[in-house]
Amino acid sequence: MDRELLIEIGVEELPASWLPPLTRQIAARVQAQLVAHRIAPGAPVEGFGTPRRLTARVAGIAERQEDLDETITGPPVSAATGPDGQPTPAALGFARKQGVAFDQLARVQTPKGEYLAHQQRHRGKSTVETLPAVLTAVLRDLTFPKQMHWDARLDDGRGELLFGRPIRWLLFLYGGRVVPFTIGRSAAAAGPQIQEIESGAVTYGHRHLATSGRAGRSIKVRSFEEYQAKLAEHFVVLEHGERRDRIARELERHARRLGGRVPLREHAALIEEVADLVEYPSVVAGFFDRAFLDLPEEVLTTALVHHQHWFPVAGERGELKESFLAVVNTQPQDERLIAKNAERVVTARLRDAKFFWEADRRAPLASRLERLHTIQFHRKLGSYRDKAARIATLARWIAADVFDRPDAADHAERAAGLAKADLATDMVFEFPELQGRMGGIYAREAGEPRQVWTAIYHHYLPVAVEADAPPLPGQLGDAAAAWAAVSLADKLDTVAGLTRAGERATGSRDPFGMRRQMHGIVRVLMDLPELTGIDREAGVRRLLDRAAAAFDGVGPWDADAAVAFALERVRYALEGRGLPIEIVRGATAFSGDALPLRARRVAAALQAMRGSEDFQALAVLFKRVKNIAKEQAAPAAVDRSALTEPAELALLAELDSRRPRIDRAAAGADYGAALTEVAGLRRAVDTFFADVFVMAEDARVRTARLALMADLRDLILGLADISEIVPQTE
Repeated sequence: MDRELLIEIGVEELPASWLPPLTRQIAARVQAQLVAHRIAPGAPVEGFGTPRRLTARVAGIAERQEDLDETITGPPVSAATGPDGQPTPAALGFARKQGVAFDQLARVQTPKGEYLAHQQRHRGKSTVETLPAVLTAVLRDLTFPKQMHWDARLDDGRGELLFGRPIRWLLFLYGGRVVPFTIGRSAAAAGPQIQEIESGAVTYGHRHLATSGRAGRSIKVRSFEEYQAKLAEHFVVLEHGERRDRIARELERHARRLGGRVPLREHAALIEEVADLVEYPSVVAGFFDRAFLDLPEEVLTTALVHHQHWFPVAGERGELKESFLAVVNTQPQDERLIAKNAERVVTARLRDAKFFWEADRRAPLASRLERLHTIQFHRKLGSYRDKAARIATLARWIAADVFDRPDAADHAERAAGLAKADLATDMVFEFPELQGRMGGIYAREAGEPRQVWTAIYHHYLPVAVEADAPPLPGQLGDAAAAWAAVSLADKLDTVAGLTRAGERATGSRDPFGMRRQMHGIVRVLMDLPELTGIDREAGVRRLLDRAAAAFDGVGPWDADAAVAFALERVRYALEGRGLPIEIVRGATAFSGDALPLRARRVAAALQAMRGSEDFQALAVLFKRVKNIAKEQAAPAAVDRSALTEPAELALLAELDSRRPRIDRAAAGADYGAALTEVAGLRRAVDTFFADVFVMAEDARVRTARLALMADLRDLILGLADISEIVPQTE
């Protein structure tokens, strides 16, 4: 009969950012270890997390492990008997090791030939005996951004147990009964105050709240249903979703009482984060001096949201009110007492911000450029003043030459030259999250044109590749071209400069955010028409080469490696937009460059064409075309006079007829029409392979046919590698 498994790991408070991945991890690790130990879960493993606990629950698992049938192979049959037909010492030794007679051994076929073998059946242990090994593996397998040494050890031969935070208790129940398990302590740490942690049937409620008795006292439980109910009685909301929804409801209720609203969609990420800061969320309202509303909205929201994790309250027209809402991990008896403490903190932050706002505006933004010499960009690449000069030149070139928008070149150059000036302001020093945005605000206050201050304000964006990632076209207006030039110049300068300085983004390390910078480059180029109205399929190679030229003498420039890095990010972007991996591979097979907008359009065309019977059949044939074309020793023009077979002449005629239409469609970025023309080649290619033997004995004929295959391959690969959409089995 299946029985319920309940595991709770009680810990010191975990950071909110750790909880979502840890909640998923504990469910996945328990599932994996149960399967590895041959205890198949009868239901999905559920994971839960609060700042003080990680919980996994399975509604039912079997009472015993599954039996294991194992085939143990021995020596090959050819070495099992001697010339006299008697068993060899190797065969007898294998039988002796397995505890059976030689004639009881079986014979099995393997990829290496026929071998002696012995079939063993291992009877499964009881689940109670096996579960300690499951929990040991789970504790070892959980990964954290940072791990602590806390003088704990497990008896699995691996010694010390590192963990994200010290473990304080273990709830470990199977079928309502405690599974014995102990986390030992090192000999040097053991003592009256530091003891071993033994599993039990108890959990703990809220650290400071209790319905009766002492807060934080132990609570006996025997099932998940009882566990969840008793935690709720003791002021712990176990499910993240329930905490999140409770916070949203309380925010709306308190905002209505204040005559305003909280934009929940805008603050969705903050609500998710705050839900993992508390076990029993409540909301209190606080106020600040109305005079602080003269500060830019960005400053107010940064002080409240980023620094305190509190929620600003807006009026009906979206204007900020002189109030805020704070989520607290308690049930306040006196809300005003908590609110007053919160108000003191907010008032101090806003007083500082008001001082910086007034002091920074006394000096023009351009006057701060020389101070950028004191801020290092990179030890090999100079200061931010040097960077500002480089990106001003690069932005002007991008606007005028790459975008063919000379009307935007002056604005792009001016914006890029001022883009980093806010790094020398007091406001950005105190509130670094505002860099870029404060530069735009100060430029606006100084009377710079809209195209200039808007480009400065948004120039750090985008930082993601999603099509709906900010900024949106409505935020840019007539500054879109200047913004795109400045944004690209900044990111290209960073990627090219750091690459020449020897920095690299790896799977585990990216300290300079090069991957994020390349995401920004890809997003701007991939969505250029929508963001700016400029329809240009710009390649990354030309842009990076131009940016890298400013760093001559810093280090070697590997353009191919940089383009490969960009192409990897283009594929990541397309996959993130829901396109199948085979479509993405096919659309990005264009060699020599990364063209994000072209890749997006080709991928869309491939996806639309993959349902065509002719296109699918040609894709299968194209695999054969590529393989045959490899036989061509060196590129050569098709010797037309050597081709005499009707099928090869028909294919040559089809290529001559369709090539101009394919080229015209591709030049006009109508890749759907181009691929439709390609699909029309299917019948001629099919007939060619049915009637023509490419590797003819006559060298001249063979060379001509190979050149024809190479010509066909290059024509199609100029659009996409359509063979990628074919399943590997075909």
